[in-house]
Amino acid sequence: MIKKLSVLALLTPLFYMPATNAGNISQQATKTATYAVNTYKNDMVDSLAELVKHNTIAISGTPSPENPAHIAFKNELKDQAEKLGLDFKDDGYVVIIGLGKSDERIGIVTHGDIQPANASKWAMSPFKLDVTSEPGKLIGRGTEDDKGPITTAMYAMKAIKDQKIALKKRIELYVYMAEESDWAPLEEYIKTHTLPQTNITIDADYPVVTAEKGYGTISLTFTKKTIQSKAPYLNGFTGGFFGSQIPEDAMATIKNANVELLQQLMERANTYKGIKFDLTLTDSTLTIKAFGKSAHSSEPEDGLNAITHLAELLSAREWPLNTSGALVNFINSNLGTGLYGKKFGDIAFSDDFMGPMTVSPTVIKQLTDGIQLNINIRRPRGKTTEMLKKEIKQAVSQWQMQNNYILSDVKIKAKEAWAQRDLPHTHKLLEIYSHYTGEKNAKPIAIGGGTNSRMFPNAVGFGPSMPNVKYSGHTEHEFITIKQLMLNLKMYTAALVELAK
Repeated sequence: MIKKLSVLALLTPLFYMPATNAGNISQQATKTATYAVNTYKNDMVDSLAELVKHNTIAISGTPSPENPAHIAFKNELKDQAEKLGLDFKDDGYVVIIGLGKSDERIGIVTHGDIQPANASKWAMSPFKLDVTSEPGKLIGRGTEDDKGPITTAMYAMKAIKDQKIALKKRIELYVYMAEESDWAPLEEYIKTHTLPQTNITIDADYPVVTAEKGYGTISLTFTKKTIQSKAPYLNGFTGGFFGSQIPEDAMATIKNANVELLQQLMERANTYKGIKFDLTLTDSTLTIKAFGKSAHSSEPEDGLNAITHLAELLSAREWPLNTSGALVNFINSNLGTGLYGKKFGDIAFSDDFMGPMTVSPTVIKQLTDGIQLNINIRRPRGKTTEMLKKEIKQAVSQWQMQNNYILSDVKIKAKEAWAQRDLPHTHKLLEIYSHYTGEKNAKPIAIGGGTNSRMFPNAVGFGPSMPNVKYSGHTEHEFITIKQLMLNLKMYTAALVELAK
């Protein structure tokens, strides 16, 4: 998912829901949920292991229907669905796994593609379900986002089928194969296909998600420029792995360095908590590596950004304005180690329910004509796209004029925030959540955005991630606990019984 900061903030009338009564869950729903967990716990883990095997990242220039790993993954889904007695349809970018027959339908929205994984950072291969390294955890890429939820939904449907519950509504599990990279194929699919009338996205947080921030990227290309100097200067700066991950690695090289500069930077490095630095002086070249903590870029509070902290370490001086020097100076002037864009001109803003916009540099790309800095933003409602873009451009222009340095390219993409009005099934989902967690006053929340909820009619998010628990998807230590997987199975089974029977 492109996700996500839970914001348990002040509720406005648009999102307000009354406290729920956890006693309104039918005996049929609770009985079926208990049956699902008692019967299929081991089978679910085996199913997830088979799905994790497939490295379903996007391949540039290769559409999902032609991607060999995607094809193999869909074949595995087909085999599993048919063994469970569910029907299966492959529409290319979209797979539908269904139960029952009716013109009225309940949709469960997920995705089968994943973000990249740096295999060197995992105890085992990220594409082998690790059940031993940390007992109680199922570790692997996609376990939380979204292959674990796919497995859970299929076995919830299987339990309903086993119990021979008469469904008034057909249940359809939608597995989109490009959620992490390209929403355009889904937009085209929706134009020619009729979607379920009621939908639940299981690619978000609990209790129920009714609003998502808008995803955006600011891409700044620093012009390739070399200098001749006997003084220390930055000769390189790299960092980041992919756009929706807070980077945990960054590196800088300084030419014409000496022992005095090394000692100065080592003293500064020792004042940091959490983030670590490795400094090596070889002849007159100083190499500095920063080791932070990865997190989903919609939850920057959960990470330690190696790019911004390394730039701050270097902020004791203004660097000569070659490419790397200009990049570091810009980061320190306009971003710092803050998370909300408060140094970036006037772009910072917040919403009472959705929280503040987050602004996080996530990837630095080395181009033939310079270095591109990619800044991930997650914007709430409250400011127009035109105004936000204007403010970003003003801040960038001001820095260029003050520093007499012209960027070779500035690109801004900013999707709108999404909000869902009161829907009948929101109340039922809150009741189910309260019943199984004991939280009596569960209310809707906003997240950092964005899931495919906004693409489906009458959709809200319902898990799989618990509030106040750090989200592991998009990190280099993605996992779901067996306990959470079983709790999800109970809640999804009960929800489908209540909404479809």
